[in-house]
Amino acid sequence: MTERLMLLDSASLYFRAFYGVPDTVKAADGRPVNAVRGFLDMIAKLVATYEPTHVIACWDDDWRPQWRVDLIPSYKTHRVAEAVDSAPDIEEVPDPLELQVPVIREALGTLGIPIVGAAEHEADDVIGTLASTSTTPVDVITGDRDLFQLVNDSRGVRVIYTGRGMSKLEVLTDEVVVSKYGVLPSQYADFAAMRGDASDGLPGVAGVGEKTAATLLAAHGDLAGIRRAADAGEGMSAGVRAKILAAAEYLDVAPRVVEVVRTLDLPDVDSRISAPDDDAVTQLADTWSLGSSAKRAAAALAAQA
Repeated sequence: MTERLMLLDSASLYFRAFYGVPDTVKAADGRPVNAVRGFLDMIAKLVATYEPTHVIACWDDDWRPQWRVDLIPSYKTHRVAEAVDSAPDIEEVPDPLELQVPVIREALGTLGIPIVGAAEHEADDVIGTLASTSTTPVDVITGDRDLFQLVNDSRGVRVIYTGRGMSKLEVLTDEVVVSKYGVLPSQYADFAAMRGDASDGLPGVAGVGEKTAATLLAAHGDLAGIRRAADAGEGMSAGVRAKILAAAEYLDVAPRVVEVVRTLDLPDVDSRISAPDDDAVTQLADTWSLGSSAKRAAAALAAQA
């Protein structure tokens, strides 16, 4: 069996599960478990479809790192439920989902899937580090387009994109990224910085959309090359040059915010898939009324052990 590491963007998946499974699904104590069941069903499908030998659940130990906010104060501002001094801000999470996060962590433990996070960093950065240092091919499971920057055919790094739903999974390779956006994966972070992203509070360069950003990157290679050309008044129209120059302060900091960190010092974990303990899985399913979802996830993992 060819070794392959699967990295789960955990919050991306459990948010999608929460909104995709009816909240009428509850445990015996009345706690909603729709996100837990949906998350487990996702694991079952992903493991059965892509046949990893190793799995890690990557975690947001800090979903909105202060160092990113210091660079761009609007970063994820609209998702802050409560600002906290000397600790990560509290993210706006629906109460029925917040109740389920500890159960999701318990389920991952029962299935033998390690959870890895890093202080002052997002799951994206954990994924970036693990994908960039893995000695085996990697599948990144996410609904976050920013992680397209990690796609790398030469290293066997793919993104399995869940943004269109679990029934329409997209496998992103170098060729697919180029065909969709007109840029190489290595250019994607600069592309995203110029385009902006309202869901992350990133304004982008006013008046520069995806098509213009891709055209500029094709001509000048990267954001640094685009800015040099704008300073020199070469290689772009006067209107586009004016937009690039006007966004100078934003472009000074945006790349560091958008680029995932690839150099974190992460703990070593045993991510090799092993067959989960049947009794523990049955107890988990009974305790939280997880029906067959826990057993399907366990069976998929056992088949890869």
